[in-house]
Amino acid sequence: MKTTALTAALALTAGAAMAAPETYQLDTSHSQIVFTYDHLGFSTTTGMFGDITGTITFDAEDPAASSVEATFPVASLMTGFAGRDQHFLSDDFFGGEGAAPEVTFTSTSIEVTGDDTALITGDLTLNGVTREVVLDTTLNQQGTHPMENKPWLGFDATTTLVRSEFNLGMFAPAVSDEVEVMISVEAMPQE
Repeated sequence: MKTTALTAALALTAGAAMAAPETYQLDTSHSQIVFTYDHLGFSTTTGMFGDITGTITFDAEDPAASSVEATFPVASLMTGFAGRDQHFLSDDFFGGEGAAPEVTFTSTSIEVTGDDTALITGDLTLNGVTREVVLDTTLNQQGTHPMENKPWLGFDATTTLVRSEFNLGMFAPAVSDEVEVMISVEAMPQE
């Protein structure tokens, strides 16, 4: 009888000691998406999206059980040249067929590939079209933020998108259909 009670108590204690998944919200001021594409073979053009919001449910004990949701407005687009920004937001691209004012990503699975790396598969809805994408992701750091004095996460991720698959293919293939995407985000405990 004493052995059974002790076993039950140990099992409860062990269960309580395991860290539960925690929800973090993206730090919009330190999260951005940068994209690059080949312009007619003459240059590599770069642009960026900001104003990213969302959550990461992070399970430190079982990272594969974590999840990510993120949203950002198409209007946050910035390429460094106002005329190009206006063209991208016109009916030729983001203002055209299938146009949607926001881009969303919702993870569907996570494959842990190393101590600090994973492939995050999810549904990307861009320009009103939803496609599965895989983010090659690195956990840069998990720890206490030195200025905020609370837990913090930092991730980088990369993927390649084919813009014509999202009804954004004007001038392809002369202007590359493939767009390289680099994502960097920080996240803090959700309040």
